[in-house]
Amino acid sequence: MTPRNSGRFSGAGVASALPIRVGVSRCLLGEEVRFDGGHKRDRFLTDVLGRHVEWVPVCPEVEAGFGTPREAMRLLGDAEHPKLITMTSKRDMTTPLAVYSKRKLEMLEQTELSGYIFKKDSPSCGIERVKLFNTQGMPSRTGMGIFARAFKERFPLVPIEDEGRLCDPVLRDNFIERMFCYHRWQLLVRGPLTRGSIVAFHTAHKYLLMAHSREGYRSLGRLVAQAHCYAPKQLAALYGRLFMATLAVKATRRKHVDVLQHLIGHLKQQLTPKEREELNSVLRDYHQGLVPLIVPVTLIKHHVTMHEVEYIQNQAYLNPHPKELMLRNYV
Repeated sequence: MTPRNSGRFSGAGVASALPIRVGVSRCLLGEEVRFDGGHKRDRFLTDVLGRHVEWVPVCPEVEAGFGTPREAMRLLGDAEHPKLITMTSKRDMTTPLAVYSKRKLEMLEQTELSGYIFKKDSPSCGIERVKLFNTQGMPSRTGMGIFARAFKERFPLVPIEDEGRLCDPVLRDNFIERMFCYHRWQLLVRGPLTRGSIVAFHTAHKYLLMAHSREGYRSLGRLVAQAHCYAPKQLAALYGRLFMATLAVKATRRKHVDVLQHLIGHLKQQLTPKEREELNSVLRDYHQGLVPLIVPVTLIKHHVTMHEVEYIQNQAYLNPHPKELMLRNYV
């Protein structure tokens, strides 16, 4: 499925020539590959997000040769090393899926995925709280899908989520923000990579990082301050891991207020008393939950553009993902 505007959005002043490729469970795109021959089409993915990304559809169970329709399966045994067992005939399908997963992940290495959206609760694709049965047939919500686990181990930095959690506006915003940030990071490390380009990348993501974790931002700051101690590729490897770990910390309303106050501080010399009061009033409304994040951000962007405050104009915080997704209208 080829999206409109594939790879066009960049953010933080980084030109994008690489499509934003996202792995996805095929059933979520409406393909009839479920065990019962059905699908689980997700309209947000197909009708909204699909305009901005290039999908890489995957169905481990079909592609491993299990067929459609097929006997339902479940996870059995140890949470770290479960077996995949058919529910009626009790056939062990663990090895065929593991062999397929190894081969498929080698292929996915070449696609440079910026994210992956898995089918929740699936014994092959669920990323958390998948039913795991003990030998007495008693379930617990401690399992993880076999293919999803292999993917996470192979690509630890790639943002992953399941479609169920994307119904939560905060989690949706966080995942898609991480996905676009990781895409910008992929563009950066494609080169030419220098210590200076990594420092510039860090500077452009300052307030976005602060909205997630002050501690993470400070740790990244200490790392780039010692950039001269590392070769560019070594610095990039260290920075990339910590960058994605920091963004994985959930941003909160309180953290956003703190960041917005900092941004307003950069405008204090340009604003009239009336404009400052208007901004502070909108910020109070956001803090109290009366308006969504998009309201104070839009007003700040207006003043930043009017007064040409270049440092703030280049901040990824103001444009972390395409505005057409309207994610900040709900957080």
